[in-house]
Amino acid sequence: MRNLAPDIFRQRLLIEGYYSGDMTSDRVRDYLIGVAAQLNLRTYADPIVFVPASGMGREENAGFDAFVPLIDSGISAYIWSKAEFFSVLLYTCKGFDESEAEKFTAEFFKVKGETVSQSV
Repeated sequence: MRNLAPDIFRQRLLIEGYYSGDMTSDRVRDYLIGVAAQLNLRTYADPIVFVPASGMGREENAGFDAFVPLIDSGISAYIWSKAEFFSVLLYTCKGFDESEAEKFTAEFFKVKGETVSQSV
């Protein structure tokens, strides 16, 4: 991808995988706070976790949409409950350790199998 603003530092990491255990709003919220703390990224507000009402969309897409704002950008999480699948996007204007983000995420979500991650 062409870098349109080389003078603006951005680090982006997409992490995906299959999780184990029950997923709740509190678990999603705890992940967002925990991964930010683990990577020394400062939040400036509480995470917001959305749970669309049943019947609002396709059943296979039901789950959670979440975001926590960072002083240096934000972290988004998307959870598919039926598939037990997650997709997390860390987007920052401050550098962070990608392998630490992957490790924390895999351990927190008790990943089944492997995670897939990609710098974007």
